[in-house]
Amino acid sequence: MTSIATMNYAIAATELVAPQKAPPARRVPIVKVLFGDMLSALLTLGAVAVILSLVPAFRWAVTDAVLSSDDPSACRSGGACWAFIEAKFRFILFGLYPPGEQWRPTVVIALVLGMVLISLSPALWGRKLLCAWIAAGCAMLALMWGGFAGLAHVSTSNWGGLPVTLLLALLSLGLGFPFAIFLALGRRSKLPILRLLSIGLIETVRGLPLVGLLFVASILLPLLLPPGLDIDKLGRTLAALTVFSAAYLAEVLRGGLQAIPPGQIEAAKALGIPPWKAIQHIVLPQAIQKVIPPLTNTAIVMVKNTSLVMIVGVFDMLSAGRSVAMDPIWPGPYTEAYLFVGLIYFGICVGISYYARWLEIRVKAKDYR
Repeated sequence: MTSIATMNYAIAATELVAPQKAPPARRVPIVKVLFGDMLSALLTLGAVAVILSLVPAFRWAVTDAVLSSDDPSACRSGGACWAFIEAKFRFILFGLYPPGEQWRPTVVIALVLGMVLISLSPALWGRKLLCAWIAAGCAMLALMWGGFAGLAHVSTSNWGGLPVTLLLALLSLGLGFPFAIFLALGRRSKLPILRLLSIGLIETVRGLPLVGLLFVASILLPLLLPPGLDIDKLGRTLAALTVFSAAYLAEVLRGGLQAIPPGQIEAAKALGIPPWKAIQHIVLPQAIQKVIPPLTNTAIVMVKNTSLVMIVGVFDMLSAGRSVAMDPIWPGPYTEAYLFVGLIYFGICVGISYYARWLEIRVKAKDYR
């Protein structure tokens, strides 16, 4: 019995030591070796085709481009005329604002950037930051308007360019957000009149194009105002953008409010917390956190929608770019003008998108901890 066990052990050890046969080689298609699968191959070939198609565009934009020149005839070589952007840079950014006073819109742009940078950290959010934004907004409008402390008065008809775009976007979103909260709460209210009024306003605004609202604010609103009360064109445009943003923000916030369990309100009532305090300190913060992506989308849409104000005669950045592109002295630089303006819009919208993504990740990480 011992010899048999010894033999079995020796056979098992021999099988472990003996080299195993390699599996038979299989022929792998060359497509799978290079790309992985057919879909990856098609995507790679498509990307290569797109890159090759952009080579003439690169030659137009860089190699054959005229970067700087005071002579418009130098831009007749066939490449991009970036010298035109250099010559019209101030007009695109500031529009019809008096050249001697253009330091004021420059300060306004710097204030906007500074306040945005200060507001990036959620640790600074609070009443102090809100008061700082209100003060900064009033300072921006006062600087643009003038008429005090030795500053020359500049009518809103002479405002234009990037400051108008930034002010319309910030003010429409900032003024529309509180109205959006009331509309979202009103739509979920148990009071029938308040609920019907909120639903009616939201659905009416969402059912109309923004161009229609701009024409209503520009043409019909002065007829509805009492005699002696007049609002300039920029103010009427801001009113239309504010109502439009409030309606869309209200629907976004309503989605966040519906995601909050009703048990939290019931627990707040059981603890004796007033309903308005429960909504302000418990419900709204959680609802806003849950709808950061759609809020970002609405903010980006409103930034781009400011380009539509040129239809009612407001001289925004796109209007300035369109005006300078029709200068007969330069050889039709429409592409360069619209591309430059589009890059500014693109930079603003991409910045908003990346910040919202960072904020969303931070909120999720905080909730996880």
